[in-house]
Amino acid sequence: MSSKQTPLRPNPKVNETPKDVFLFIPNLIGYSRVLLAGASLYYMPFHPKYCTWLYVVSCLLDAFDGMAARRFNQCTKFGAVLDMVTDRCTTSALLCFLSSEYPRFTILFQSLISLDLASHYMHMYSTLTTGGESHKKIPKEGNWVLRQYYGNNYVLFAFCACNELFFVALYLLSFPPRSPPRLGYLMGMPLSYPYVLAALTFPICAAKQIINCVQMANAARALVDVDLQDRKAAGVHANDKMMKDS
Repeated sequence: MSSKQTPLRPNPKVNETPKDVFLFIPNLIGYSRVLLAGASLYYMPFHPKYCTWLYVVSCLLDAFDGMAARRFNQCTKFGAVLDMVTDRCTTSALLCFLSSEYPRFTILFQSLISLDLASHYMHMYSTLTTGGESHKKIPKEGNWVLRQYYGNNYVLFAFCACNELFFVALYLLSFPPRSPPRLGYLMGMPLSYPYVLAALTFPICAAKQIINCVQMANAARALVDVDLQDRKAAGVHANDKMMKDS
């Protein structure tokens, strides 16, 4: 969720090795996120409390690796990719579990996984293709929605957090409810903290999926523009060669 690709300050230690980069503090935080996510997947089928805490802590650490990268001047492309891959994998794993618990909505969860992976991959690839420094740095002439989304760390964190918390709420609701419900009843419907959490985070989670669609469409347009430029350049070269041959 947090960006690591900020300008590097001069570093007196110029003889860094690959091992040094792998052991950068933000990357160590990234590895701990992977371990916590893996542990949450282990407990996911049978221990919702352990699973939820492990999963939430893994997601919250995502806010600290970027801060550590900037604080210790350890911004790396490896760290940025590790961050994104961990986010995509943990969310996809949770959605896979939800598809097994809510079989009627399997196609919906499959679509959400596909949209999440496709939009972020296309956005990252289009950023690299167009010479961008980071997928989270949207130029001024870029899409307005994406500039608002990526341009403010608080907005980005809120959207990503609510997105994950909505899926966590669905996960908790897949287990038998406590009787009587902790929060009583509302119009005959049992209320619990997961129900309240799901109701509060659903609008932002839905908006996050719309942003993913915007992100994918914007990336597709950027890639097509690059294709047109490449074809135009190739066409000019081809015409020049034809003129010389004639």
